[in-house]
Amino acid sequence: MKTTVSLVLGSGGARGYSHIGVIEELNRRGYEIICIAGSSMGALVGGIYAAGRLEEYTDWVTSLRRIDVFKLMDLTLRGEGTIRGERLLAKLRDIVGNPLIQELPITYTAVATDLTHQKEVWFQKGLMLEAIRASIAVPGFFTPVVEEDRVLVDGGVLNPIPIIPTVAAHADLIIAVDLNAEAQRHRVVLPETRYLDRSGFSDEWQVETNHKSRPQTGKNSVRDAQPHKAAGRIDVLFNSVEVMQESLGKYKVAGYPPDLLIGIPKDACRFYEFHRAREMIELGRLMAQDSLRQMEKSMR
Repeated sequence: MKTTVSLVLGSGGARGYSHIGVIEELNRRGYEIICIAGSSMGALVGGIYAAGRLEEYTDWVTSLRRIDVFKLMDLTLRGEGTIRGERLLAKLRDIVGNPLIQELPITYTAVATDLTHQKEVWFQKGLMLEAIRASIAVPGFFTPVVEEDRVLVDGGVLNPIPIIPTVAAHADLIIAVDLNAEAQRHRVVLPETRYLDRSGFSDEWQVETNHKSRPQTGKNSVRDAQPHKAAGRIDVLFNSVEVMQESLGKYKVAGYPPDLLIGIPKDACRFYEFHRAREMIELGRLMAQDSLRQMEKSMR
C-alpha cells in the first residue's frame, strides 16, 4: 500500500518550475499524491498535474527560450497590470483543455486573493483555467480578474504556502514546497590564522610589517569593492513581492507545520526567468531527493 501525500505548492514565479521536479521525485519514490493545493505557479503546476497533463506541460516549458517567453506576453496599457495572460491561457487550454475542478481525479485547490474583501479565495469547483488565471495574477504584472463584487489577484499575496486546504484529505503526509527559502549561503572568509602555530612572540610585528610592505590590492580592499548595481523597476517590484511572501510563508508554516517542508532557495533564479525551466525542474528534483531521504531515514 502506497504512502499517501497531500502536496502544498507555494508561490514564487519561475522557481515554480521546481514543483515539477518535486512531483516527479515523489512519484519515482512510490508516494501517491491524493490532494494538491497551490498558490500562483503552485496552482498552475498543481492543476496541470491533477488533470494528468504534466508531461506535456513539461515538454513545452523546457523548450521555451527568452524570446518565446516574451512572445507569450500580451502587453496592455491598463494601469492595473502589464500582461493580460490570454496567450498563456490559450496555450494551457491546448495542453490540458479546461476541466471542472470537481471532476479532477485528484482533489485540487487553487488559492487566490480577493482584494475587495481582503481575504483568501479557495477554488475547489468550477473551471480550472479560470481558477489558475486568478491565482497567478501577480499584482503589477498580470491584470487582475475582475468579477461582479471582487478583484482577484495572486494567492501568494495572503497565502504563499496554502497548507490548510489539504488537511481535510487525511493523507499520511502533508508535504509543502517553499519557493522562498533562505538563499544559499556563500563561502565564509575566515580570519588570518597562519601565525597561530608559532609561540606568539613577534606575531604582532609580523602582521604589521606584512601589511606595511604589501599594497592593499586584494579582493577585500576598498578599491576592489564593487558597488551594487542599481536594481531595475521590475526587480524592485518582484523583490518586494518575494520579501512579502517569504515573511508570510514562515508565518503560515509556523501556524500549521507540514510533515515535510522542501525549500527552494530564493536566489535560485529571478521571479520572471521563465526560460529556465529545465534547471529549475532539476533543482526541485534534487532538493526533494535530499529532503525525502532525510525524512525516510528518520522514520525507519
